[in-house]
Amino acid sequence: MNGAESLLQTLVSNGIEVCFTNPGTSEMHFVAALDEVEGMRCVLCLFEGVLSGAAHGYAVMAGKPASTLLHLGPGLGNALANLHNAKKGDIPIVNIIGDHATYHLQYNAPLTSDIGAISSAVSHWTYTSQSASDIAKDTANAIAQAGIGKVATLILPADVSWGDNPNGAEGAVPINPAKVVSKDLVDGAVTRLQSDKKCMIMIGGRKITKEQGLMLSKLSKATDARICTEVFPSRISRGSGSAVIERLPYIAEMAIDHIKDIEHLILIGAKAPVSFFAYPNVPSTIAPDDCEIFTLAGPNDDIDQLLQKLIDRIGAGDKQPDVYPLNIPELPGGPLNAQSAATTIAHFIPDNAIIVDEAITSGMPIFPMTMAARPHDWLNLTGGSIGWGLPAAVGAAIASPDRKVICLEGDGSAMYTIQALWTMARENLDILVVIFNNRKYSILEMEFMKTGARGGVPGPNAASTLAIGNPDLDFVSMAQGMGVSATRATTAEEFNEQMKSALENKGPHLIDAVVPTLF
Repeated sequence: MNGAESLLQTLVSNGIEVCFTNPGTSEMHFVAALDEVEGMRCVLCLFEGVLSGAAHGYAVMAGKPASTLLHLGPGLGNALANLHNAKKGDIPIVNIIGDHATYHLQYNAPLTSDIGAISSAVSHWTYTSQSASDIAKDTANAIAQAGIGKVATLILPADVSWGDNPNGAEGAVPINPAKVVSKDLVDGAVTRLQSDKKCMIMIGGRKITKEQGLMLSKLSKATDARICTEVFPSRISRGSGSAVIERLPYIAEMAIDHIKDIEHLILIGAKAPVSFFAYPNVPSTIAPDDCEIFTLAGPNDDIDQLLQKLIDRIGAGDKQPDVYPLNIPELPGGPLNAQSAATTIAHFIPDNAIIVDEAITSGMPIFPMTMAARPHDWLNLTGGSIGWGLPAAVGAAIASPDRKVICLEGDGSAMYTIQALWTMARENLDILVVIFNNRKYSILEMEFMKTGARGGVPGPNAASTLAIGNPDLDFVSMAQGMGVSATRATTAEEFNEQMKSALENKGPHLIDAVVPTLF
C-alpha cells in the first residue's frame, strides 16, 4: 500500500467519503489510488473555488467534513475565498494539498511556493507530511484536528504519496465532542436573564435547529429576553412550525438601531456583532457602549444541552413557544422584480428544501417573505466572500440527495464560480438555480453611497466598475453550454411557470430572472 492509498483508506475509515478535486501532476498517485480504494466518491470541479465552496456546502448539510484535493500553492490560492468562508463559519474540512517531491523543492521549480504560508490564512491547522510511512497517521491527525468545526490542511509531497507505507491505513479516529458549557457560565446567564435589565440572546454558529429555536422561544417567554440570530448563521431551520426569531440586520445603522436598548447581550455560538465594513461616522461595534456582552457558548460547544439547562434552571419548560403558522402567498403577476420573485419563491418552496442564499441585494425581500413558508433549511454566506452560492449548492445536493436544493444567486457573484454549473450537470444534481440578473454589482452601488465616496454619487468611470452589462450576461447560453437546462423569465407569470416546472422535475435547471435593481 503506497502513501496515497493509505491516506484515502484512512479518510474512508473515518466516514469521509466525498472528495472534491482539481488535481495536477503532483497528485497523480492520489488520483490513481481512487481506483484502488473503495468507498470514496470523487467529484471533479473545474475551478478550485468551486471545490472549496462545495466542501463547505457538503459539510454544513452532512454534519461532517468533506475532503478536498488541490494542486500546489496556486491551486490552494484559487480555493482561498471559499476556504475563508468555511473558516469564518466554523465548517469542518480536510484539505489535501499536493506538493513537489521533498527532494525537488530545493530546485525552486516554477510552481514551487510556500503552501504553509498560504494555508495559514484559511486553516486552523496545517501540517506537511514527511514520509510515506507517516502519512496515514498524519491524515488521522488532520481528521481529528478538523473535528466538528475546523479547517485542517495536510500537505502531501509527491514522494510521500507514491512511497510505500508499511504501516498501512489508520482506523477510526476519536473526535472530540461538543464541549459542555461550564456551570459558572450557565449561572452567569441565568443571573442576567432574571435581572431587571433588557436582555437579548443572540444565537449563531454552524447550525440553528428547529428544536433550538423552540427552546429559545420558551426562554424568551419566561424571561422577556429578545431572541435574535447573528446576520449570517451558516444554517438555520425555518418555515412553518419554527420559532419566531429576529435576525440582526446586515446594514450597520439598522443593526445598531435594532439592539440600541439592550443592556445584556448573551452570545450563544455567535461572536460580538460588528459592522461588516468601516463607514465614516458609523461605529464599528453594533452593541451600545453601556451593553454588557456575555459570551455563554462558542460554535463548538454543546448548545442543545446548554439550552435545556437554561430552560430547567429558569423553569421555562411549560411555556408555549411562538411559531410561524403556514402562510403560502398567492402567486403574483405583472412585472418581475425582487419582491414579486420573493413571493413566487415563498409560494413554491417545497417541504424540506435547502435554500442556498447568495442573492445579495435581490435576496433582501426573500428572507422575510419565506419565514412562514413550508419547512426548509436556509444556508448563508458566512465569510462575506462572494462566489460561494453555486458551489455550496453542489455540496449541499451531494450531502442531501433526497432534498431539493434552491440556489438564489446574484449575477455578479455567479460569475466568480460559474463552472459549478458543469459539476451540477456532470453529477446530475437536483438543484434549481435562480440568477437575479440586474446587470449590476448592486451591492457595491449601495456601499459606494454609504461610504460617502465622491459624495455618494459615482462618476462615469466609477459607475462603469459597478455595472456588468455591455455586453449583457446570457446565463441561459452559459448554463446550456455546460449541460444545464435553462430558461429566462422577464415577467412574474413566466417566473411562476418556470419555477413550478423546475421544482416538479429532477436534475439541475437554471432560471435567468431578469430584474431591475432593488434601489
